[in-house]
Amino acid sequence: MRVLLVEDSYIERHKLGCCLSDWGFEYVAVGSGTEAVKLLESPDAPDLALLDWVLPGMDGIDVLRRIRKLTQGNYIYTVMLTAKSHKKDRMMAMDAGADDYLSKPVDPAELRSRIMVAKRIIELQQSLRFAATHDFLTNLLNRSEILAAVEREFARSAREANPLAVILADIDHFKRVNDTLGHAAGDEVLKEVACRLKQDLRPYDVVGRYGGEEFLVVLPGCNLSNGARRADDIRKAVCGAPIVTPFGTTSATISMGVTAADAARIREVSELLHEADISMYAAKKNGRNRVETFSSASSAGAGRS
Repeated sequence: MRVLLVEDSYIERHKLGCCLSDWGFEYVAVGSGTEAVKLLESPDAPDLALLDWVLPGMDGIDVLRRIRKLTQGNYIYTVMLTAKSHKKDRMMAMDAGADDYLSKPVDPAELRSRIMVAKRIIELQQSLRFAATHDFLTNLLNRSEILAAVEREFARSAREANPLAVILADIDHFKRVNDTLGHAAGDEVLKEVACRLKQDLRPYDVVGRYGGEEFLVVLPGCNLSNGARRADDIRKAVCGAPIVTPFGTTSATISMGVTAADAARIREVSELLHEADISMYAAKKNGRNRVETFSSASSAGAGRS
């Protein structure tokens, strides 16, 4: 859990910072509301803000109101630290969006107890958020999230005039695993294939479970040829070693279809996904355990059978 300490007094900032370090928390300390807002609005915002009320630039109430208007990113848990002790002050802080309120001078033991409560709430929120966006079996992004990622990267590709490759992968003969070793073994195969799919991805590549034994891989900055090369590397990683399950040892191969965004040709994400689908089924028809790239010629008569 990352903590932002916002306190204009150097002495108080140092004292509270020492406490946070002693308790094992990673923290950043700033002395103004303006600095705080920059950090709280950043993509890598902290999880918890310990926020002084009286600050130069923007006061704590203004900072609270600003961050509660954010519509993207994780929820930031806030504890207001202030010498203001009237009931109306507490209500003003809560109305502005504070989650907790602690009067100055701050008692370290009391502060630690409030932080531990915040930590449990933040971890619960993160767990619920993960469950809502990830497939429970493979821990990859679920269908709705991977489709949202394709939409997002497709829009970025068009805006920045950068290439974007999309791979649709399907496990070959997956039904045989379920029929011979059982569905529990099939689940183990799905989990292992998911691990192998993501083991060599860049930090900004995205992979998700598209449905059943199908997976989508999104590769920003890759054109069609680079996407095909990356797909073949992934294919080799999947089939390169046996998969050991508690129910027996098996193996897996995948068929992969690759396409790339082209603003002159593709107007909608649905077209991009359709091309990846056509290419993946071409890989199936051409012998499986292979990569096929999309071309206009390959689309003739292609499709799911």
